[in-house]
Amino acid sequence: MPLDHSEILAGLDPDDSNSIVKAFAANSAFRAAEWEELTTEDNPYRRPVRPDDLAWLNYSKPMPAAKALKLSALLGHRMLRNVYDSGLLYLPPTAGTAPETDGAAFYNDRNRMLSALAAPVLEQHLFTLLDGERKPLGSSDLTHLKREVREHHQQRLAEPGRAFTTALGTKDRKAAATFVMLQLSAFLPAARAATGRAALGEYDATHPGVRTLLLDDYRTWAGQHEEYRALLDAAELKPTAAAYWQLYLGTSLARGNHLHWLSHNREKYPEFLGAMLHHKIEEAADGPRFAEVFEDGLGLRTGLFDGLGAVRESDLDALVDRLVLPLKALYGDQAVDRFHQGFADARWFAQLWDEDLTEQLLWADSIELHQRKAEALSKHIDDNRIEVDLDTFVESNEETSTTHVHNEHRLVMVERGQMHFWNNTTHKIEFNEGDKVLIPVSRLHGSTVLSGECTYHQPIIPEEMYQQF
Repeated sequence: MPLDHSEILAGLDPDDSNSIVKAFAANSAFRAAEWEELTTEDNPYRRPVRPDDLAWLNYSKPMPAAKALKLSALLGHRMLRNVYDSGLLYLPPTAGTAPETDGAAFYNDRNRMLSALAAPVLEQHLFTLLDGERKPLGSSDLTHLKREVREHHQQRLAEPGRAFTTALGTKDRKAAATFVMLQLSAFLPAARAATGRAALGEYDATHPGVRTLLLDDYRTWAGQHEEYRALLDAAELKPTAAAYWQLYLGTSLARGNHLHWLSHNREKYPEFLGAMLHHKIEEAADGPRFAEVFEDGLGLRTGLFDGLGAVRESDLDALVDRLVLPLKALYGDQAVDRFHQGFADARWFAQLWDEDLTEQLLWADSIELHQRKAEALSKHIDDNRIEVDLDTFVESNEETSTTHVHNEHRLVMVERGQMHFWNNTTHKIEFNEGDKVLIPVSRLHGSTVLSGECTYHQPIIPEEMYQQF
């Protein structure tokens, strides 16, 4: 049957780009999570994005950097990953009605058309902020670029990210290592898929050897499948793509999306190469730290990062020459600036990820402390008769809240009923009548109602009050 473009475009307002995003998110494969869908080990196409929240979120304009860890970013990067992944092949581990139905929605012509329309809207919203966060190189001289690359490499080798030291210092090391593994699975395969996409084309005469470099990188990753799967097995995780979709931090998705964006938009080739080099440096610095966290928490010493062949300092100058010099013949000194732009932007996302993961690990490892803080905050509000904004929810049995973050600090206070609260695959936290917990801004969590009905309140805690506790 011929594709009916008019039916697909019906209801879209050409002057309201946000309507395109809403139409894309309305795909049945992206619907809100249900009771049995906290994880989707058998269905790589089932990717909840909380489409109901799009009624009040606006993707028609750039997002400020101050919101890079908030709900707009999380849902935006979920949707954008779905855009990019719809152009890649994913297969379910076994046949079944759910993956067949969701796969048809994921790969149909309607989704392809809406993906093409939604991509530039989401990319503008999520990536424009980089222009204001990027520190310029200061010179288009290639020597200056090489020096910055070397200095960053040395710094990263010398300074482990906070997230790794935090994971090694948690009370529940297995839970921490599992969550770190979930985040790695959100961006490492995506980064390699973006590299493979960038290799496609015919450009060897202009940029000799680089297509082979990119293909070799992707081939190496494909050859590490068993090492990668063994690591997932150690964490009791399945290898199906997006199996733990709801537990990916927005920044983990963003790191992969950034490389996808640059490789998908072919005009950004110099920026992609800069971002790719940064990714290889990160692997050189973070590979041993990932390995230490996984050995400590999961009991497996992985060779995954050894096999990926991260770049060495002695290779950096020659690699920069190989990547950038041919581009100068095409773009002049702009090639250096554009390569640096991709490098600097990838660094910004990596630093944001380290901050986000650190705070998530700290909070998840101290839920009991945040329950005590919630009691103290609630008493403080009641004793001093302080008026705070409050949201109240009445949910029925098995109603599920797709994982999300809040744009402000909130308490969760159960008035009646029972619910499970979750932020990892390792365990769920049971809340009963009268239980409370403090959820700081930007901390990823979800919930499922266990009783016939559950009533709970979410007082919003001002920053000044939050700092007191």
